[in-house]
Amino acid sequence: MARAGAADEAGFCPQAQRRYVLIAAILASSMAFIDGSVLSIAIPALRADLNATLADAQWVSNGYLLLLGALLLLGGAAGDRFGLRRVFGLGIAIFVAASVVCALAPMIGVLIGARVVQGFGAALMIPGSLAIIAKAYPRAERGRAIGIWAAASSLTTIMGPVLGGLVLTLLGDWSWRLLFAINLPLGAIALALLLLRVPADQASARHKLDLVGAGLASLGLMLVAFGLTGSGSESVPPLSHILAYCGGGAVLLAGFVWWEGVARDPMLPLRLFAIRQFSGANGLTFLLYFALTGVTFYLPMTLIAGWGSSPAQVSLVMLPFGLAISLLSGLSGQWADRFGAGPPITLGSLLVGLAFAGLAITAPLQQLWLAVLPLLALAGVGMALVVSPLSTAVMTAVDDDDTGIASGTNNAVSRVAGLVAVAAMGMLAALVFERALGGAAELPVFFGLPASGLNAGEEILRQAATNTAFAAIAYLNGGLCLAAALVAWLTLERKG
Repeated sequence: MARAGAADEAGFCPQAQRRYVLIAAILASSMAFIDGSVLSIAIPALRADLNATLADAQWVSNGYLLLLGALLLLGGAAGDRFGLRRVFGLGIAIFVAASVVCALAPMIGVLIGARVVQGFGAALMIPGSLAIIAKAYPRAERGRAIGIWAAASSLTTIMGPVLGGLVLTLLGDWSWRLLFAINLPLGAIALALLLLRVPADQASARHKLDLVGAGLASLGLMLVAFGLTGSGSESVPPLSHILAYCGGGAVLLAGFVWWEGVARDPMLPLRLFAIRQFSGANGLTFLLYFALTGVTFYLPMTLIAGWGSSPAQVSLVMLPFGLAISLLSGLSGQWADRFGAGPPITLGSLLVGLAFAGLAITAPLQQLWLAVLPLLALAGVGMALVVSPLSTAVMTAVDDDDTGIASGTNNAVSRVAGLVAVAAMGMLAALVFERALGGAAELPVFFGLPASGLNAGEEILRQAATNTAFAAIAYLNGGLCLAAALVAWLTLERKG
């Protein structure tokens, strides 16, 4: 009995092979983080190279977020049902294969389709990267292994945009393809380690997959995103289009909520939302990550296509944002332990909101280094006050048996928030940009794309319209951050 207990504590993976699990998890996470952090900087180059519209650019992001957000919980359950190594490896293989298609895509439709497949792979891969570490390492060594994984992931998140911006600046618009091609060697190494050096873990037939819920969530989110984005033009979709598709999506999402309430094995247990702190944490997550994605997706377009900044300059300007989160998150976690999660998240959300309002106010000045850089640093400090305490709030709101599903739910909420933000803010940008042009609306200019052949007056008007459109995005999302601060203060724990 003692020997069996020791084997269970040691995990499914012998000690000599655990480092291969860790390396594979780091490489897989790096692929996902590179794609997520670099894409917004690459969008202007991608649009120019493939002659893509604003709606096309939105779907390059949303095609990925759609399946990732909808299937993230299902992917985590699949790992338990069929074995973590098997599902994690399958996710990596799908993600890499889709990345190769992205890198070689001859037209925008192929790229969007490949991004959808990439999102499916990520939904299997992302939950597995941390779960397989936890399953391979015994409890006494798990914290150190997860710490190494987190540090490597932070480094990737910080340096990915810098290196990506440098590549785009030096090699030109076509080089956005390299940002996807890099996944091939990373994924190949991770797969080789998993298949050749890591034993298979035991599957559990007790875990069932909620395929009906996954289908309803995916189709519902797709219709909402399509309703807000349109079919591929630069203009705002007509009201009839918005009402028809968003209405259909809302019906399917309502059906998803109903099904999760009656299903025997739901992927999203609704009982957790009866817990005030859990509901509050996920509510503010949606508001805050909607705002964060809405601003950070459209800011690089404004700086690169609107102001004429290089991708390398933009990546450097955004660097303090990631650095602040990486350096200060540990301290904010300690504050959450001392004061509760409510105060640091409230303060952090307020700081992010003030930073976004500052970006809106200073947009007409076009001051990359004197305005955008310090304001993004302030937003980074604000998010550093949020990230760790938010995880604490989610995990402490539920029983120990529910921490996995609680964490997965919060992760999925943040991805869905990003999906809706990219779609909705694109519609807002197109609407405000067209109105700001006024009598010059017939000029061949579009938000987020540079223009040639304009005289000096027309170029000034184009830049002013771009700044007005981005300011509208920043003001609105700054307000959502203030709403997130209010939710945090009213629902999350405060000590002392």
